[in-house]
Amino acid sequence: MQSPKPHRRVRIAVFPVAGLGTRFLPATKTVPKEMLPIVDKPLIQYAVDEAVEAGCDTLVFITNRYKHAVADYFDKAYELEQKLEKAGKAEQLELIRNVLPPGVRAVFVTQAEALGLGHAVLCAKPVVGDQPFAVLLPDDLIWTRQSVAGGAGALKQMADHAERTGGSVIAVQDVPPEQTKSYGIVATEGFDGQAGRITRIVEKPKPEDAPSNLAVVGRYILNPAIFDLLETTQQGAGGEIQLTDAIAQLLPLEQVDAFRFHGTRFDCGTHLGLIEATVRYALDHELLSDAARKLMQNALDEMGVVET
Repeated sequence: MQSPKPHRRVRIAVFPVAGLGTRFLPATKTVPKEMLPIVDKPLIQYAVDEAVEAGCDTLVFITNRYKHAVADYFDKAYELEQKLEKAGKAEQLELIRNVLPPGVRAVFVTQAEALGLGHAVLCAKPVVGDQPFAVLLPDDLIWTRQSVAGGAGALKQMADHAERTGGSVIAVQDVPPEQTKSYGIVATEGFDGQAGRITRIVEKPKPEDAPSNLAVVGRYILNPAIFDLLETTQQGAGGEIQLTDAIAQLLPLEQVDAFRFHGTRFDCGTHLGLIEATVRYALDHELLSDAARKLMQNALDEMGVVET
């Protein structure tokens, strides 16, 4: 008996980066929040690396007309490259040349109005067409241990699952009951500890009303049917078109799975999440880990904190 034929592999990744990042003002007055660094790379680079690892070769950035830094980052910097080359700084030269690997293209689409995540995803329709695609929110930085899941990033884990099932896949993580009011929470059937079909999405429910503690986080793999639903989705709170509302309409039409990825998510849309991610990545850095650990311990010692 032949094995089932795999479905289409996700090759397109969409990055909604049009937000103003007001939570990080004044830093984000001139620097987009997606360009805030975690050790030695901006947030957007980590998301791009994750998408490329998953097999995506077309990267669609949904931006606004005021944000040029993201596009500039992925463009060639001829003058800087020439200076590094003349100075013999080959290592640094390779770093800036390889922000996008060969064969990977970046497409920039302007979101004329800030009408929410659903509208940002809809802006990608002319580029995506009838292909399955991924959506990555760079604010959600997901760190994966090399010893877990073969070292595969969250999106690759999800893409492998989507290729087997042919359905859409939504990343979820467990949250404490008191935090359900901050997330979209899913109800599932047949959940095996890693994946299960979503039967319902409840947006920001009170703990007593939450159908589970599985919260939707910033990774999605969606089939193009979502575009037709987004085009008819009414504006909700704040005049925004919510992606969650369109996904709720998709549930009776096709298989949409919740997927509990292997990895640690850092909410870098918050100050504490950005700090936590910086600490974790510094401790995991092959060149900086020992020094970072000593610096942190020295700081704790100076403050009179005893290591337990």
